[in-house]
Amino acid sequence: MNTNLGLIGRKLGCTQLFTDSGAVVRVTVVEVGPCKVVRKRTEEKDGYSALQLSFGEKRAKNVNKPLKGYFAKNGVETKKETRKGREVDVLPEVLKEIRLPAAEAAKFEVGQVLTAADVFKVGQFVDATGLSRGRGFSGVFRRHNFAGFVTTHGTHEYKRHGGSIGTNMTPGRTLPGLKMPGQHGNKRTTQINLKVAEVIADKNLVLIEGSVPGSRNQIVTIRGAVKNGKHA
Repeated sequence: MNTNLGLIGRKLGCTQLFTDSGAVVRVTVVEVGPCKVVRKRTEEKDGYSALQLSFGEKRAKNVNKPLKGYFAKNGVETKKETRKGREVDVLPEVLKEIRLPAAEAAKFEVGQVLTAADVFKVGQFVDATGLSRGRGFSGVFRRHNFAGFVTTHGTHEYKRHGGSIGTNMTPGRTLPGLKMPGQHGNKRTTQINLKVAEVIADKNLVLIEGSVPGSRNQIVTIRGAVKNGKHA
């Protein structure tokens, strides 16, 4: 489990940077924070230590009643904002929990606002977690990277098929877990050991080398890298 400090953000898209040597670096732009500490979990009361962070804003009428009650209980007030010429009530868009060691969680207080520059720095390696792009019902080529059937000796209409799915007598059934066509994507995915190329503090933007899960405007969580490989 990743217990490194991180923030909630929104994937904005992809672009490129040019280094001093003239090399091109492909990066993903993520608007990270500002995130507000809504509540702290403690070992004594909850059995583990964590921070609950809120991110973004959306109209209060689009927030469900249980979450509205939770915000009210923890002192998160409804704010007024002018949208399309009229005043509306807004509440945080996302509430997520970040597991941290007790010593690390003790450094933060409820109500504190964390920005990208407070957590991330250039050259740091991070893990990005989000919902991958949904690709609908896909075949075995796209979903499982199958190689396909042979195209010689009179083969017909089987170039993209998955082949046999079971046996005749023993066990005489299709075994569980067999790779077959089905729903592809739209799952929680983590890309590990991504390098922070640049932090634009005044706009809360973090430029990360490589790809980050999800489509544009997808909510993602960016945390310090957990694995101790050669990149971490």
